Amino acid sequence: MLGSLLVMVLAAGEPAAELTKYEVKTIALQVPSDWKQSEADGTQRFDAPSGDAYLLVDVGAVQTAGMKPKVCLDKVLAAMGSAQGWKPLKVGKAPAARRVDSDTTPDGAESVETVTYVGCDGKTTWSLVFHMNAKKRDRFETLADKVAGSVAYAKAPARKGK
Repeated sequence: MLGSLLVMVLAAGEPAAELTKYEVKTIALQVPSDWKQSEADGTQRFDAPSGDAYLLVDVGAVQTAGMKPKVCLDKVLAAMGSAQGWKPLKVGKAPAARRVDSDTTPDGAESVETVTYVGCDGKTTWSLVFHMNAKKRDRFETLADKVAGSVAYAKAPARKGK
């Protein structure tokens, strides 16, 4: 309840981004309808019209059958080099994690914030990586949370004859 109120206060004065359902392999998520979509090497990229932010979406399949979702997520985090700084959460009824990193250009002129979400349901792994101009963090970090919260795993097709 308090979190919803905080989001409403932070979003006050900003036009709400209209979100549209988009499917990437075995997940579905809501992305801003006015963001330009492109694809390279299996990674989906969505660019904000302002040029101040973009989103990268990657989806993969778990190679080990029957893996528990939490074990899968732990392996993903270990593969990313560090389990430090990750905040555990649930997305799409499965374990996920969120981390925020900040970086500045060597001359100090530009600051960038990266919000990364990863998750796994034991069958599918996914990551969302939001890169944004740090000066626009209030607007885009709220949007990043909305998009990540919209992630849903595809349901397995129903078996015929059963």
